[in-house]
Amino acid sequence: MREANKPAREVRYRLLLGREVAEVELADGAVVLQDAETGKRIPPLNAAMARAVAVQAYRGVAPTPSIRAILTASTEYRAILPAWRVDFPDRDATRIYVAQNSGRIVAVRNGTWRLYDFFWGLHIMDWKNHEDFNTPWLIGFAAGGLALAIAGSALLYFRWPRKRRRNK
Repeated sequence: MREANKPAREVRYRLLLGREVAEVELADGAVVLQDAETGKRIPPLNAAMARAVAVQAYRGVAPTPSIRAILTASTEYRAILPAWRVDFPDRDATRIYVAQNSGRIVAVRNGTWRLYDFFWGLHIMDWKNHEDFNTPWLIGFAAGGLALAIAGSALLYFRWPRKRRRNK
């Protein structure tokens, strides 16, 4: 902790590839790993360790995956950077993203997720990032729907049959 020269916000103990580690979240939000027994700092995950984490989490028979470093956000992955992307050559084109600083799996993407994300983007009318549900398109269609509902209610009220009184 003294090496970091920053106060810790949280310390979590967990296993990383069968090794007990302390995951220390510092006050500025940075995460560092330390060996739970010796207290020595563990460097950020390398490609081989990230591949091992992904293969351990993969369900089914794990074919040999490819791996590459991710340094910028994309439409498929917008979480912690830098990270490792582990690509499995299965029929769903599974990709597992492992954070370099913590060794945690931060995202799993496959064909089903991509299909869902496509339709989610259509649903919220954000065709670029699939995140913003306050787009002008969505606000316009919501306002139009509200106007139609109010007009329909008014028409229903004025067209509703009323009992007519007889003139005596």
